[in-house]
Amino acid sequence: MNSNFMEVVFDAKSENESFARACVAAFCLQLNPTLDEIADIKTAVSESVTNAVVHAYPSHRGQVRVRCEIKGQQVKIVVSDDGIGIANIAMARTPLYTTSKTGDRSGMGFTVMEGFMDKVEVESSERHGTKITLYKEIARSCVLVGE
Repeated sequence: MNSNFMEVVFDAKSENESFARACVAAFCLQLNPTLDEIADIKTAVSESVTNAVVHAYPSHRGQVRVRCEIKGQQVKIVVSDDGIGIANIAMARTPLYTTSKTGDRSGMGFTVMEGFMDKVEVESSERHGTKITLYKEIARSCVLVGE
């Protein structure tokens, strides 16, 4: 069975969101995903990293960790932080719910992640951080005989 992993840690800054997305996408290329599968993964990683950057550390700078594992054709991506945590996970996963006081957040982050990934798990503890685990099964590509 194909098995591999990578992990990156970076400052919780918005400019690092594209870095995380690119790292995970590049790592997943070993499975020969379709463009749609890569786009789905990149979108979900963007949303999960943005959640950590925007919500985890309101009063100080922290770090975000992204770990990507491949087992067979399944990609497992874990985005975690050591920030303030989520007080009510069920409420946070409700479409259009946001804690943003400025009105610049749509409250659709978890909904978007769930729409693009096969499975999304959220673990959080107030004052101890959040861990979002994303799963995506990559379809096996057909290889023509003689190639």
